[in-house]
Amino acid sequence: MSELVTGEAVALELRPARLPSRALATLLDLVVAFVAYIVVSVALVAATASLDEAAQVALSIAAFLLVLVGGPIAVETLSHGRSLGKLACGLRVVRDDGGPIRFRHALVRGALGVVEILLTIGVVACIASLVSARGRRLGDVFAGTLVVRERVPEARSGFVPPPPPWLAGRFQGLDLSAVPDGLWLAVRQYLVRMHQLDPQVGRAMAERLAGDLAARTGAPVPQGVPSAAYLAAVVQERQVREARRAFGGGPVAGPPRPLGDGGGGAVGAYGAPASYAPSSYGVRPVVPVEGSSEDRAEGPGGGGFVPPV
Repeated sequence: MSELVTGEAVALELRPARLPSRALATLLDLVVAFVAYIVVSVALVAATASLDEAAQVALSIAAFLLVLVGGPIAVETLSHGRSLGKLACGLRVVRDDGGPIRFRHALVRGALGVVEILLTIGVVACIASLVSARGRRLGDVFAGTLVVRERVPEARSGFVPPPPPWLAGRFQGLDLSAVPDGLWLAVRQYLVRMHQLDPQVGRAMAERLAGDLAARTGAPVPQGVPSAAYLAAVVQERQVREARRAFGGGPVAGPPRPLGDGGGGAVGAYGAPASYAPSSYGVRPVVPVEGSSEDRAEGPGGGGFVPPV
């Protein structure tokens, strides 16, 4: 299954939703919308019994457009892509870049949804979703949106250990735009399985990955920071940026800070506190075990990188 924007290195893995989950969410939304439409229609019939037939037909059309078209548009706009059906199925509508949708996105999706879902009983939407590589219907294509899964089983991604507390948030000034997804995947696989590696093999692998990552970011690994701790801290910084980008939580980067005083400084000025012991973030001596072919990734240099897990 393809990843959205962030790749495997991000703990918040937003994955494109497929047809079954989207169909279930849409069905729940339609049930709620039709129930609301029936209630509104009954109320209108009772309130407009004295009007002529033309006025009643006009009010019925207005109620249809208001409840079955305007209602979903308003809900998606106000909830930033979470309707009742999508909330129940763990789905959300986001922009192609991972950001929250606006009114114009919901308007295009809702307008085309009348043709795709209501008038054709969902046939057009199902065909478009099956043909699309990311399961998008025509409304998503024209609106520039994507329906993603917000709830992903944790067992699929594994647990990435957090960096030491004194390194958390210390790499806010790094430029991570040039780091390829393959390298992020390799770093993440190492962090997940580093306690299964032989200590010497783990240190060599961490140093190699840290060197590749430093070369891509243009900033050297801070002196005195172990390679494994550096990798964990940079991955955490990327997770924070992508989460803010996906959910509109404010700026994604700020000026770097040195470890000592909390003020501004260059990235290379980071240093370890005097009480830090390198062995506290070392690799435990466990005999390496054999892994599957899914755990293989290729490093940025073109050579095959296979974590010996």
